[in-house]
Amino acid sequence: MAKNRTGRVSEQIKKELSVLIQTELKDPRIGFVTITGVEVTSDLSQAKVYLSVFGDEDAKQASLKGLDKANGFLRTELGKRIRLRHTPELLFKIDESIAYGSKIEKLLGEISHEEEN
Repeated sequence: MAKNRTGRVSEQIKKELSVLIQTELKDPRIGFVTITGVEVTSDLSQAKVYLSVFGDEDAKQASLKGLDKANGFLRTELGKRIRLRHTPELLFKIDESIAYGSKIEKLLGEISHEEEN
């Protein structure tokens, strides 16, 4: 039963953070950011927020710094919108799975192209 709650909370955090980042944050360091997933601990004390950032490594680091700076604001707004007893601490991480998947797809395409020749 606890897994259901953490799943619901993580989905709600993902939805609300997406709206907050797109509409409320005015930091120029934060580029085109997409939240790919949220993992909440079983006691709801921490939430790892996985991000995909459009751009090079500098853009990723700048967006991460901007989000870390806005962490307090985001957490306060989440507390108002979700209405939990304790709002989880937000930890932002870059999600490398999309880049890794495209790299694997590219390698498989090269292999199939070599087999045709």
